[in-house]
Amino acid sequence: MAIPFSYSYRNLLARRLTTFLTAAGMALVVFVFAAVLMLSEGLRQTLVATGSYDNAVVLRAGSETEVQSVIDRSQAGIIASQPEIALGPQGLLVAAEAIILVNLPKRATGYPGNVMLRGVQPVSLDLRREVKLKEGRWFRPGSNELVAGAQIARRFQGAGVGETLRFAMRTWRVVGVFDAGNTGFSSEIWGDVEQLLSAFRRTVFSGMVLRLKDPADFTALKTRLESDPRLPVQVQREVEFYEAQSRRLADFIRLLGLVLTGIFGVGAVLGAMVTMYAQVGNRIGEIGTMRALGFQRRHLLLAFLLEAGLLGLLGWLIGLIPASLLNFFTLSTVNWASFSEITFRFTLTPGIVLKSLGFGLGMGLLGGFLPALKAARLPVLDALRAI
Repeated sequence: MAIPFSYSYRNLLARRLTTFLTAAGMALVVFVFAAVLMLSEGLRQTLVATGSYDNAVVLRAGSETEVQSVIDRSQAGIIASQPEIALGPQGLLVAAEAIILVNLPKRATGYPGNVMLRGVQPVSLDLRREVKLKEGRWFRPGSNELVAGAQIARRFQGAGVGETLRFAMRTWRVVGVFDAGNTGFSSEIWGDVEQLLSAFRRTVFSGMVLRLKDPADFTALKTRLESDPRLPVQVQREVEFYEAQSRRLADFIRLLGLVLTGIFGVGAVLGAMVTMYAQVGNRIGEIGTMRALGFQRRHLLLAFLLEAGLLGLLGWLIGLIPASLLNFFTLSTVNWASFSEITFRFTLTPGIVLKSLGFGLGMGLLGGFLPALKAARLPVLDALRAI
């Protein structure tokens, strides 16, 4: 016969203070573990959501980012003439864009931060379905007007509607604010590509974006462009391009967080182990009685492991509740790929819930294994003498 489940959780209820303090230690580790995964996932989703599967990005061969890429006007003309490009209301859905970094002061602190300027063409708006005007109006082509992403308008001085920015020896007026949802575009400022190139004394574009008639045409387009001797370029799906942009920083955040979680986790496991050893020590006579009643060693081992697992489950639950509240917080950091600031949210996914559950249960079971083994191996006579 097996020891009933109620035996394990009633023992935890009988020692409420010890149970809570041990579970609280585990909860702290679960909170850090879940927060790190949410941070990494939030950054990844923000950048992946920036791209569209039916869009392709064309950059100079060997460039990892748009900042590093250069495409001259003759090459841009060749790329824009490809038969796979879709047709939109304004003509072919292909745009040559320029990426420029500028240093702007933050509203809250006055300290400078890098902001990405994207020089765009009118058709760029048709290529980015997620971009919607939130306030004001779009800039007029050929003018020194800009529209700012919602996150930039909120965080940086001079980026609100009606305000002005000064860079490249020109004064630029912000005439609108756009919202691009949970994407990297919300952390950019857009303006006329020709005006920005002229102001910064540049003659070449950073890259090109185009919409495919059929997403299945991507391979044919990629093969033709990358094999053309006039075009030292590389072609990527836009969603894959932005996912690669997030990988380096997301991996660093995840690695650093897991190292910290591992250090804290050792302490939590030791705390659970001390608690379970104390439980065994206080119940030696009880263990002897159960053995005398016919319960076998494996029954005791499973009962104490179940108790430790419940302790880990409680720690997971206490830790996950505050971690889930991080979904309402927005964070900004420097995107290592572009060296500009990007704003993103913590993101809790079902996968993170399951991983944190496994982590919490694992801490409990690991901390309870040796005490449970000790309880199972206690000689019956020695245990009965303690009564």
